Amino acid sequence: MESKILLESGTNELELLIFEVGANKYGINVAKIREIRPSEPVTPVPNSHPFVEGIFMPRDVIITAIDLAKVLKYPASDNPKADMFVVTNFNKLNVAFRVHRVMGIERISWNDIIAPDKTVNSGEDVALATGFARINNQLIIILDFESIVSNISPETGLKVSEVSKWVGRDRDETPILIAEDSHLLMKLIVDSLYKSGYTNIYQTPNGQEAWDYICDLKAKGVLGDRLGCVITDIEMPRMDGHRLLKLIRSDKDLNNIPVIVFSSLLNDEMRRKGEKLGADAQLSKPEIGKLVEEIDRLLGR
Repeated sequence: MESKILLESGTNELELLIFEVGANKYGINVAKIREIRPSEPVTPVPNSHPFVEGIFMPRDVIITAIDLAKVLKYPASDNPKADMFVVTNFNKLNVAFRVHRVMGIERISWNDIIAPDKTVNSGEDVALATGFARINNQLIIILDFESIVSNISPETGLKVSEVSKWVGRDRDETPILIAEDSHLLMKLIVDSLYKSGYTNIYQTPNGQEAWDYICDLKAKGVLGDRLGCVITDIEMPRMDGHRLLKLIRSDKDLNNIPVIVFSSLLNDEMRRKGEKLGADAQLSKPEIGKLVEEIDRLLGR
């Protein structure tokens, strides 16, 4: 079952694949999915993480298989041959997640997704939730697949060591607005920018709050003094990064403000959407060093 992203750019909608592991229902943004395929034998990898089943090569790409039941601490499937592999691509990685049943795809608005509070995302060895959606009177947990992969293989996460070459350079007080829903990633991004000399940073957890902040600056007549660059994720509750970018580019008073899309979702389709909407730069999330370079370029540093 091949997935296609057919949504118009900047509509603040997403398509959510609903699947079951154990007796619970979960979701993943279809934009992360390469394909959905029946379970098949995999080749075990010596000394790999307990959650990793092994690898397989359906065509010309090696794919790592992760048993989502083990990640979520559920019993193994009663009938593994009936399981499905949800093959994903994000942060330039191809990873297949074993699920017990695929339910279907639902189109919803990011505004309908509820962000989790701190009581949900606690603990160290758990799969974090990025949000919740109520669909057909059922609560769907949207899992943080990036955190699952980075917990298994930390070197796939944000490469903060890349900013070491900028440590100690002069401070730059250009005001930078960041829209990012992950508390951990926000902290890592802000710490990296501080080390690179960018210390005037305003943080928002989603596109809606970023837009409200921009509108407030505009109403107060301080836009030129308080906003020099915007960095936005794509996947965020309430308002996604593409909708935020569309709103910025649709306002003549904001059109000259550099906007950088910094997201794990930068496949070819999403990159084309960002280009169509007017992004000045687009980077995948491991590339924190390139993020600093793009800020330097866009601000003429």
